[in-house]
Amino acid sequence: MARRRVLSHTEVDDPPDGTGYWGTGAGEPLTLAMLGDSSAVGRGVDDVAETPGVLLAVALSDLADRPVRLVQVAVSGSESSELALQVSRAIPERPDVAVVMIGANDVTARVSPQTAVRHLRKAVLDLRVSGSEVVVGTCPDLGTLRPVPQPLRRFGRYWSREMAAAQTVAVVEAGARSVSLGSILGPEFASRPHYFSADQFHPSRVGYARAAAVMLPSVADALGLLLPEDLPARLREVHRAAVQAADRPGTEVTAAPDRRGRSFASTQRRRPARMPTPAEVSDADQQSREPAS
Repeated sequence: MARRRVLSHTEVDDPPDGTGYWGTGAGEPLTLAMLGDSSAVGRGVDDVAETPGVLLAVALSDLADRPVRLVQVAVSGSESSELALQVSRAIPERPDVAVVMIGANDVTARVSPQTAVRHLRKAVLDLRVSGSEVVVGTCPDLGTLRPVPQPLRRFGRYWSREMAAAQTVAVVEAGARSVSLGSILGPEFASRPHYFSADQFHPSRVGYARAAAVMLPSVADALGLLLPEDLPARLREVHRAAVQAADRPGTEVTAAPDRRGRSFASTQRRRPARMPTPAEVSDADQQSREPAS
């Protein structure tokens, strides 16, 4: 039912491809690769300046004072099993950091978390072996989708949090960072209809900016860029950290040294960063399509 209602909104389509150079500054450009599903593509907005990849690229350029080359390989509708093809397209571009946003289609297709995260873990490992830092935005909370009637929304919330927790464990074990998006695209979206696009499934420009703001601190930190101080990190067992992160927006989970034979993770709540406005992105785009000389 939900799929039919979403697909009936034929006016909602993918935005223009943001692949190219964004921002200004001295030095060699950083390369950011975006992988995943429609949430990484930015489906639901019309302006490329409102897509999460471009928002992250421009914000990173401001922090690094270097241009950022965005490589968009995400494909709307993708499940985790389709990440392998995207990774094969991303690795030759030698990204400094890869951002993966995936999971919602696995939930709606009822792919088991064990199956989905096996593909995700392989994708993260391949990217890490190639030399890329990796940040994964975990599955959003599907319990807020208005086209989905109750009691299915309640199951959607449970299934998506189960998927997000499993993703977190897999990502940490593969040596990358996960960022919880469940609550970011959850209660706030449920109470703010303008966070959704016309199909009531994909985020609006406000929603994408909110999600990108939560992910930016982890992406910047992966590149060694300085940001305002965050809340202190805490050590927890990996599975406990994964379950708690699924319920807490903006929680980053990374691997920590084993203790007494038990696998631990470091959890940290990062402050959402300020994202560039579409006007600021347009200004940056004046010099975006050519690499710095």
